[in-house]
Amino acid sequence: MDYGIFSHIERLDDLERDLRAADADGIASYWLTQGFGHDALTVIGAYGRQLTRLRIGTAVVPVYPRHPMALAQQALTTNMLLGGRLVLGVGPSHPQVVEPCWGMSYERPARYMREYLTALNGALTQRVRYTGEVITARGDLTISGDPPAPAVMVSALGPKMLELTGALAAGTITWMVGPRTLTELTVPTITAAAQAAGRPAPEIVVTAAVCVTDDPARARAAIDPVLGWYDDKPSYRAMLDREGMQRANQMAIVGDADEVRAEIDRYARAGATTFAAQFYGTPEERAATRALIGELAGTGAPAGGIPRSPGDGRQ
Repeated sequence: MDYGIFSHIERLDDLERDLRAADADGIASYWLTQGFGHDALTVIGAYGRQLTRLRIGTAVVPVYPRHPMALAQQALTTNMLLGGRLVLGVGPSHPQVVEPCWGMSYERPARYMREYLTALNGALTQRVRYTGEVITARGDLTISGDPPAPAVMVSALGPKMLELTGALAAGTITWMVGPRTLTELTVPTITAAAQAAGRPAPEIVVTAAVCVTDDPARARAAIDPVLGWYDDKPSYRAMLDREGMQRANQMAIVGDADEVRAEIDRYARAGATTFAAQFYGTPEERAATRALIGELAGTGAPAGGIPRSPGDGRQ
C-alpha cells in the first residue's frame, strides 16, 4: 500500500511548501479537495509543475457544474504541466449542494455519472461523439503536445456507483469508508466490475482523518465540529451505518503512534492501494501524524512540510 496526504486548499504559500516537502520526502501522492474556494486543478498546475515525482490528485471535482469537455480540457492542460502525474478524481457531490447552489436536478445520480464518465473518457482522447439522455458531448479538443489523459477516479460509495466506476474508471477515492465496508462492499464490487469490463485491477484510495495524540478523547471531540457535517448526508450516513458508527468523528483514526499504525494497517489488509491521511489536532499532533505517514512511506522524518489546520472541501 502506498501512502499519501489528503488536504484542502487554504493558504497557498503553506500548500506550496507542503507539496515540495512531500515530493522530497518520497510521499507517493497528494490529494486536494475541490470546495468553494480555490480551484484545485489551477492550483495543482501552478505548483505541481515545479515538482519531480509526486502524484497529485483531485479528491474530488464535482461533475454537475462542469461539462465533461470543459473538465477534460482543463485536466489535459494540467496533466501536461505535471508531465503526466495528475489523477482526476471526480464525484457527484450531494443533492444539498447540487440543487440549491447550482439549480440542477440530482435525479438518478448514477445515470448522470455513467453518462458523464462515458463523455469524459471520450473527451480526454481529444475527440468525443456522445449523446445520452442528459449529457451531450460532441467535438474535438486541440491541445498541443498531445498530453496523456490522466487516470480518472470516482468518489464511489454505494453498489451502483462502484459498479459503473469499475467499468469506466481507474478506481475509487473513499471518504468515511472503513475496513469492514472495504472488505464487504467496496473492493469486491469494483473489482468484479473492472474484471467484467476487461479493465485492470482498480485503485482503491482511502482518505481519512488521522491524529497521533496522547489525549484521544480531547482530539476526537475537537474533530467532531468539522466532521459533523457528514453525519446526515445520505451517502456518508450509509457508510457510517455499515461500520456501526453513530458519528462521523468515530471514523477518524485517533491514538498514539502504535494505535494509529495498527488501524491504518487494517485498511491495507482490507484492500486499499493508497492510504491518504488528513492531519488533525494541535500543531504538535499534526506534526507527529505527518512524521508517522513519512515513516510508513519509508522516508523517515519529514523534510519541513507544514501540516495545516483541519478543514474540508465539502461538495
